[in-house]
Amino acid sequence: MTKAEIIDAIYERVGGFSKKEASEVVEAVFDAMKEVLETGQKIKIARFGNFVVRAKKQRVGRNPQTGAPIPITARRVLKFHPSDKLKHALNPHKAPSASGTVTAPVGSVAGGSPSGSGSGAGG
Repeated sequence: MTKAEIIDAIYERVGGFSKKEASEVVEAVFDAMKEVLETGQKIKIARFGNFVVRAKKQRVGRNPQTGAPIPITARRVLKFHPSDKLKHALNPHKAPSASGTVTAPVGSVAGGSPSGSGSGAGG
């Protein structure tokens, strides 16, 4: 989705103002987000996710063709962490668990027999 498509969607969903005004609103939101991120602060949007700026240290990388070491300069990177609600909206078939871990199906035991009767050593 492009910025123009976002503007069109806002214009169609929210009545009462022109397409130019919708464009100004979208630009204002993006400008405000950019200003906050430039200062290194986090943006939290409920039921959507968090935008976080992380500082990465200088490190040595490798040229994939020659294998020669190349210094990679220190920089700041933007990371997005989606909320649980957004994750569920993207993957509705995957039931969220309380602990955030994946549970094994009933009847299967990791490293053991299907009956779950032992240590997997065969008796």
